Amino acid sequence: MEPYAAPDQRSSHRRSSTCTCWGYTFQVTPDHLSAEEAQGLKASWDVLADEALSRLNRLDTRTPEQSISKEEREIEAHSPIENKAPKVTPGTVHKRDLYQLLRSCAENDIVLASFWSKVNVVPEWVDWAQIARGQDCFYRYGGPMLTALAFQSLIGGLGASRIVEVRVWPLDISQLTGGQTLTRTGGFSTSVARNRLFETTQFILQCTRSLASIQPGGEGFASCIRVRLLHAAVRTRILKLASARKGYYHVEKFGVPINDLDSIATLTSFSATLIWLGLPRQGLL
Repeated sequence: MEPYAAPDQRSSHRRSSTCTCWGYTFQVTPDHLSAEEAQGLKASWDVLADEALSRLNRLDTRTPEQSISKEEREIEAHSPIENKAPKVTPGTVHKRDLYQLLRSCAENDIVLASFWSKVNVVPEWVDWAQIARGQDCFYRYGGPMLTALAFQSLIGGLGASRIVEVRVWPLDISQLTGGQTLTRTGGFSTSVARNRLFETTQFILQCTRSLASIQPGGEGFASCIRVRLLHAAVRTRILKLASARKGYYHVEKFGVPINDLDSIATLTSFSATLIWLGLPRQGLL
């Protein structure tokens, strides 16, 4: 029970620990990150994936032109025109499967073995029954779910970093979104947006199809590892271009590309906001 306080003192206390945002009021607790703590997450990222990707690149026997990923080509294609390096016309390019490469090389490499071991460990707190209920809920309300994901989480998330100026606890939304990374990679430019939307939808369906799909060895599980390594490739490529091209990307301002703060914001946008905003606005929940 809250200790007694005079009305004016209690009111002051509630003002300092109560937050109202998008029609919801909640109490800020010690479990919530402070603005300073959240800012620090801009300088932390998935180091393990970076190390695994670096080792996979060394083990890949194809030529640099053949092994460069589709995403890396998109980053290069959408780089600023000035200082752009001459284009190289490669031979036949086969899209490499980083998950299959990781699985085939993990036994013979200490770095990859460590990464492979960690991604296959299921934490004790995972509740498979709860996950199964979530998957069932997703398919029961698939139409409204996908509508909210597309028009609120995806389109809304991309727009937030450009137009939002209002302060929201604990940070400005523009500091939470990963729009800068998508801008640099051309991830949703007109030339690739259609396929990217299809790929994202396929990823969602793979992860929600069944428990077996999301468990180690399943199709959704494999897609998650591919995305994790893809993020490492994008991060590595952007940092490399930023070091070579002045003004291409400002690490001091935006943080390391695909940092932990970006990841938290993205997970929230595609989960919590779906429950608290997307579905209620469609008359559900």
